Amino acid sequence: VANSGFLSLCAHGRVTGLAVEAGAALSHVTPVCEGQTLRKGSHSLGVAGDHLSRHLHRLLLQSPAEPSVLQALTKKVLTQLKEQCCYVSLDFERELWEKESHHPARFQTPDGHWITLGKERFCCPEPLFRPELLHCSCPGLHQLAGQSLQAIPQHIRRQILGNIVLSGGSSMFPGFPERMCLELNFLFQGKGVHIEVLANPKRGTAAWAGGSMAASLTSFQHTWMTKGEYQEHGAEYVHRKF
Repeated sequence: VANSGFLSLCAHGRVTGLAVEAGAALSHVTPVCEGQTLRKGSHSLGVAGDHLSRHLHRLLLQSPAEPSVLQALTKKVLTQLKEQCCYVSLDFERELWEKESHHPARFQTPDGHWITLGKERFCCPEPLFRPELLHCSCPGLHQLAGQSLQAIPQHIRRQILGNIVLSGGSSMFPGFPERMCLELNFLFQGKGVHIEVLANPKRGTAAWAGGSMAASLTSFQHTWMTKGEYQEHGAEYVHRKF
């Protein structure tokens, strides 16, 4: 029942910062100050890994490859294809229109068929920054992060600016940290700040690692629910203990 943004920060050895999470079902932006999440600056985006997998499938079905092979792709294979071949472009518009910049990648399905990806490689994760590509009328993840930073009280903003942490499996695309950094610096252009983001190579499981660290703290031990308490009060007792 701990906030995943806080746990992601814990995994990076921090209790203050901005967690930018891109997961499988949902993406979040969560500011945290001294271990306390700031609800006012928290935002969610309904674009995440599962949506990107379906988007990739639609993009592939538009290609001239064998439709029977593409239609038969399972969710598991699509996820593998996405993780192995896709990346975030640092200049989406330029790369989209300059065909010579499309570097194809080949992927072999479990049944032995080969799939070649061109522009699908960088078009797949782009909705994280441009949700309108999935017909979502909401800001991109970088814009939500910018809104969150603007909502943070001025006296702690600079501290949080130096502790922007990426986490979640959908943040693992090559180019994602660089693009997030680029977009945030553009949003804060002329404000006298230079923004860097922290992207641990193991950030895909940062919340789980942070949970393990938080649960091992001596200050956490009084919040455990014992077997006896569970048997006496039931599962809802955790909300009184924690």
